Amino acid sequence: MPDFVGEAIDRLVTIEAKNRGMPHGILLPMYDAARRAAGGRPVTMVAAEGLKQHLGRGDVVFVMTGAGYEPTMPKGESDGPPGAAALARILYRGLGAIPVFVNEECHADPIVASSEAAGLMVKPFAQARDRHLGAAIVNAPTRQSEIKSWIARLFEDYKPKAVVSAERLGAGADGNVHTATGLPLTGPDSQFEGCIDIGDVVTEANRRGIFSVGIGDHGNELGFGTIYDAVVKTMPKGKALATVVKTDVVVPAMMSNWGCYGIEGCLAFLLRRPELIHTPEMEKRIVQACLDAGGLEAMYCTTDFFVDGLDGETSMAFMQILSNIVRKNLEPPGTGLTH
Repeated sequence: MPDFVGEAIDRLVTIEAKNRGMPHGILLPMYDAARRAAGGRPVTMVAAEGLKQHLGRGDVVFVMTGAGYEPTMPKGESDGPPGAAALARILYRGLGAIPVFVNEECHADPIVASSEAAGLMVKPFAQARDRHLGAAIVNAPTRQSEIKSWIARLFEDYKPKAVVSAERLGAGADGNVHTATGLPLTGPDSQFEGCIDIGDVVTEANRRGIFSVGIGDHGNELGFGTIYDAVVKTMPKGKALATVVKTDVVVPAMMSNWGCYGIEGCLAFLLRRPELIHTPEMEKRIVQACLDAGGLEAMYCTTDFFVDGLDGETSMAFMQILSNIVRKNLEPPGTGLTH
């Protein structure tokens, strides 16, 4: 039964609907590679099972997100923070874990706003840990030279049991981070400002044997190093933008938010608690809060109610379908009155 539910959810998160000027026809090849890496099983369910296995009450989980920089999206975008918030919410409410958002300071406002719109307050870590009052947040240094020592302290201070990354970009084979169309965000040729590469948080988790999940939509996000060859082959400018950073499970999705929601749905199914899935109305509040806090829609760089070029109502409908997939598969079997 878990794989039956996971199959339906995987299909939902990999519906491709985008402007044909953007890389398109890419999800199925990357999904097929991710599925092979997951042992031939639905990737959202494998990710959910891994998180359920490794996290219990009081365990810290790092939740990484944040993409977009000056001059186009100085506080990031509306894809990433809403998904990270929703996934953090079910890890907190369903498993009793302590989500700690790990990000750059420039992305903090939309992340906090998204989380609090989801009903997950962002508190000082001591309050989140000792009183179970919500999530916490840690901002990375603003100098790349300080990242290595910061990561060492991060693991020493928080001792995470899992790491989840959604729409958080990772370095490619040349050591630089790139956009979905191959533009460099770091390095001498970058026309953007302020990008700090914190992908070694995931690398360090892998070195320590800590369970990791990567969620993304174009192959330049942390985790897609697991299917590096497929990204290089599938994506325009794939050799430039494909990240080399791996995770235990990688989830390709139409947008990273949807990948997070898919894992959320699988966790709700595994816990037999469909009420933990956030509602379409809450989805509207979360996305709007992200936009209001400066997380712009990435296709048009606007505060209009869009995510990755799609009407916000599309993500609301996604949540309705996702909820029905889970709820129907938890109901007692029946054929209704007329069958």
